[in-house]
Amino acid sequence: MAEGKAILVTGGCGFIGSNFIHYMLKQHPDYRVINLDKLTYCGNLDNLCEVVQQPNVAFVKGDIAEREQVRGILHDEGVDCIVNFAAESHVDRSIEDPDLFLRTNVLGTQVLLEGAREAHVPLFIQISTDEVYGSLGPTGEFTETTPLKPNSPYAASKTAADLMVRAYIKTYGINAIVTRCSNNYGPYQFPEKLLPLMISNAMKDKELPIYGDGLNIRDWIYVEDHCRALDVILHRGKSGEIYNIGGASERTNLEVVRTILEVLGKPESLIHFVTDRPGHDRRYAMDFSKLKKELGWQPQVTFEEGIKQTVTWYVEHQAWWQRIKTGEYMEYYERMYGNR
Repeated sequence: MAEGKAILVTGGCGFIGSNFIHYMLKQHPDYRVINLDKLTYCGNLDNLCEVVQQPNVAFVKGDIAEREQVRGILHDEGVDCIVNFAAESHVDRSIEDPDLFLRTNVLGTQVLLEGAREAHVPLFIQISTDEVYGSLGPTGEFTETTPLKPNSPYAASKTAADLMVRAYIKTYGINAIVTRCSNNYGPYQFPEKLLPLMISNAMKDKELPIYGDGLNIRDWIYVEDHCRALDVILHRGKSGEIYNIGGASERTNLEVVRTILEVLGKPESLIHFVTDRPGHDRRYAMDFSKLKKELGWQPQVTFEEGIKQTVTWYVEHQAWWQRIKTGEYMEYYERMYGNR
C-alpha cells in the first residue's frame, strides 16, 4: 500500500482491532483509519480514547451485516483495504446463542466481501482463528493445509466465513487473504476472557474459575506481535493465501493462571476448578513457518515478558475494566448512540 491510503477496520473497538489501530497509526501515521463497529457488549470506545480525536481516524457506529451502510462507507471513503476483525468470538456465548454468531460472522463477512467486490477494494483481509482446525492430540501443529474441523458454533461460524472468502477469491477474483492466529493476550481484552478475568479476580482475591482439569493447551501470542504480523501481511502478503500466526508459547490454562498469580503475588488457593464446557478443544498449536519463511515474521515478545506487561497494564488501568464489569461503559454508549 502506498502512502496516505485508507484502511477500513471492522470491529476496531474490540480487543485485537483496537490494538491494531493503535499499532498502525504508530507505524503508518499518514494512513487514514475508518473504524466500523457495532458497539456490542465487547466493543469499547475507551480502547481508542488516545487516538479517536486524530484527524485521520474516523469512527462509524454500524453493523457489518447491514448492506447499505457498508456500501455507503466503501463508496464515500475510497477504501484501499478492509481488515475484518468484527466477530462474535466468545465460545460460551456461541453455545448459548448460535444464531447471533451466524449473522455477524458469516452473513457479515459476506456483506463485506460483496461490498469490496462492488467497490473494487484492492485488498480484503479476513481475521480468523486457529479454532477452525479443531483440536490436536499431544503432538503436532496446525498448518495452513490442516483440514477444517470446528468443534463449537463459534469455530463453525468462523470456518464458514473463511470459506466464503475463498469462494469470493475463486468466483469473483477479488484480492483477499485469510489469517489464522492463536490465542491473543494483552491490553484492552474484554474481562470475560481467560487472562483479564483471572487478573481482575486475583486482584480482588476472588476465586479463579478454571474449566475441567485446567490442562487444555493453547499457543499464546502477545497482541502486538499479532499486529506486527498483520502489518507485514497487509503490505507484502500474497492474495489468495492463508497465513497461520502463532506465538510459539504453548501453555496449559493452569500454567497460565499460576503465572498470573506468581506475578501478582497471590496464592494458588484462589484457583477453583469448574465443570468443563461442552466440546472443549484439548490442544491448539500453530505452525507459522510459512509466514516466517515467506514474509520474515516471527514473534518478538516471549510469554514471560508479555504476561508481565499484561498484568502491569491491568493493574494500572483498573478504571477501564471496572467500568466494563459494572456496565457503566454500556450505559454511556446507550446515551450517545441509542440502543446497542
